[in-house]
Amino acid sequence: MILGCYNCNSELIIFPNNRSFLRSYDLFINKFSPNPRKSFLFSSSSKRISTSFVSLSKKTNSEENESDENVPKRKISDQSSWEAKDSEGKDYLYRLGKEADNMNISVGARAGVIDDLFVGNFLGRDSDIVFDYRQKVTRSFEYLKGDYYIAPVFLVICHIVKNYIAHLLNTKVPLILGIWGGKGQGKSFQTELIFQAMGVEPVIMSAGELESERAGEPGKLIRERYRTASQVVQNKGKMSCLMINDIDAGLGRFGNTQMTVNNQIVVGTLMNLSDNPTRVSIGQDWRETDITHRVPVIVTGNDLSTIYAPLIRDGRMDKFYWQPTREDIISIVHRMYEKDGISRDAVVNIVDTFPNQALDFYGALRSRTYDRSISKWVDDIGGFENLGKTLLKRRKEDKLPTFIPPKQTVEALLESGYSLLKEQQLIMETKLSKEYMKNLED
Repeated sequence: MILGCYNCNSELIIFPNNRSFLRSYDLFINKFSPNPRKSFLFSSSSKRISTSFVSLSKKTNSEENESDENVPKRKISDQSSWEAKDSEGKDYLYRLGKEADNMNISVGARAGVIDDLFVGNFLGRDSDIVFDYRQKVTRSFEYLKGDYYIAPVFLVICHIVKNYIAHLLNTKVPLILGIWGGKGQGKSFQTELIFQAMGVEPVIMSAGELESERAGEPGKLIRERYRTASQVVQNKGKMSCLMINDIDAGLGRFGNTQMTVNNQIVVGTLMNLSDNPTRVSIGQDWRETDITHRVPVIVTGNDLSTIYAPLIRDGRMDKFYWQPTREDIISIVHRMYEKDGISRDAVVNIVDTFPNQALDFYGALRSRTYDRSISKWVDDIGGFENLGKTLLKRRKEDKLPTFIPPKQTVEALLESGYSLLKEQQLIMETKLSKEYMKNLED
């Protein structure tokens, strides 16, 4: 390496090792440059490159301003978007770093966003694997095969449409729809059928996610899921919504149930969503351009009276009591048994034989008729002693013996119905808990 004085016409050969470099550098400075404001030239060959030099002194403010105006700013790399600005014209990386809880992984390694240098083709054009996983929070209902009956009075369709055209309506549109009613009446299933028919790709939560050992986590999760549903609308061009199943199991007050901080935060979060559905924060600074698409929220439960009253008031939540009529039950059960060759008259006979039963009872009838056939199939494959080896430890090329489903008949369905009815009555009449806890009151 050659070190030379830019103002003097002198050169000094520098040895490649570090100690020789430091000694030679110090000697060169003392001998040729007593003035600390002189500039020096570094070259890697015997020919000095006079067009590039490094200044060892600090310039004055006036000199710095002049040089900044004349010399264009040097980009770090042609492949880097370090100079990217956000929608407000501010430095994008600075804004991301300033956010309180920076978990924004959707901008980490995506093509055209930040640092394309790290986006290769070995993982596809976008190497943000977590982004693809996060989108699987939505549900597409591909498992719903067949033709099912949708009750015409079900209010979900109207609620979804009203929220998507709320900006066109000259009225207040509640964001939340609360579907409530008896157990096993098909509240969630009917809603999913409507989602499938309308092409809605919802984000679904359960009551178990409304509590956490960390304070504030469930409220933040609801806001994140709401924003995810909004991103489905924006990025995929599909309708979406947020659905919370069995909300009263997570937020309801039963007897002396303790009210936790997370219960209060979840209720406050849902109330805030209802009042301001297009501005949803997940912890970052508020930005004027951060507008979230309005997406409807649908909750199901058995008893909405156990929920905090201001949340379910009119204006925030529409309430829909779902109690299928006899005609609804017959139509739904007939569609369920239609592929088995059971006629509508036979379905009417079954429904009249077991009145006042929930819809899931008639689905359990068909499931119970499989018990005898499954027991016979287990005996055919070697008995229950070899069941684990046959089902789990078989080789890839080994195929399970063919299972022949039973032929459904009205007699078999009625027999299963009487068996289920006997079990229901036995549970209600026996109450073995009284035998174990003598002081238990009725």
